[in-house]
Amino acid sequence: MSQALISELERLVSEERNPKTMNIDLLPTIEVLHKINDEDSGVPAAVEKVIPEIAAAVDRIVGAFQKGARLVYMGAGTSGRLGVLDASECPPTFGVPEGMVLGLIAGGPKALARSAEGAEDDPRQGVKALQDIKLTADDVVVGIAASGRTPYVIGGLSYAKQVGATTVALSCNPRSIIAGIADIAISPLVGPEVLTGSTRLKSGTAQKLILNMLTTASMIRIGKCYQNLMVDLNPSNKKLVARAVRIVMQTTGCAAQQARQALDQTGNDVKLAILVTITGMDVEGARKALGSAGGFLRKAIGEKTL
Repeated sequence: MSQALISELERLVSEERNPKTMNIDLLPTIEVLHKINDEDSGVPAAVEKVIPEIAAAVDRIVGAFQKGARLVYMGAGTSGRLGVLDASECPPTFGVPEGMVLGLIAGGPKALARSAEGAEDDPRQGVKALQDIKLTADDVVVGIAASGRTPYVIGGLSYAKQVGATTVALSCNPRSIIAGIADIAISPLVGPEVLTGSTRLKSGTAQKLILNMLTTASMIRIGKCYQNLMVDLNPSNKKLVARAVRIVMQTTGCAAQQARQALDQTGNDVKLAILVTITGMDVEGARKALGSAGGFLRKAIGEKTL
């Protein structure tokens, strides 16, 4: 291990010792948990301070989606797993194609369930991961690394810049290496961890909150919700079918039986079921109206939009 790397880690906020938890190993369980909770309580405030940068990233992501391009997360360890998690939840939640939001993790899929921490050390693997998915200039790449110095992410972001894609850095250290590479730097400063360097804690929580914001806000902005309801969800199991029925009922005021009939008519397309129920259109007419409205249900209904 090089002295240079040791010195580099010593300069990172996420690697500092937390003076509030120096004696955490001497505390009873209840007090250990209070310490963790107390430290976690400051994370949302740190995220709030970087909302302008998150908004800038969302606008770029929305632009990519409108072109038929993709949002690509890439990271190692906890950061990579969080990206894969967020990406994998988009198709059932918002009814988008599997490849619209992608999560890449150093070490590949096997690293999701088993530690492959050494895989992050090669920047060429980050380049290869983006080449394998045929990254384009229209895509958005979000590099996730609590330290901001992960070679896999550095390699990926550098390659994405060469391609002309929008690049976003998500780290928990100020003036990080990846922040210096990316077009947009999102750097919530959550401070030292309860356990020194264990960035699956506060840093991981901040990253998860921000990833939630990136995809949720972007999906809202491209018409994937109506009011605060997930009208593009994919009813792929019994719970989601029941949720789809409730959404139709909540938006139209109809009874459960009518909601089920509308969903049957439309092939479980929640948006179409709502539009048919509210307007009385036939399914094909509703489909055309929704297409003309760019998928925005409010516009198809004739309600006020932005």
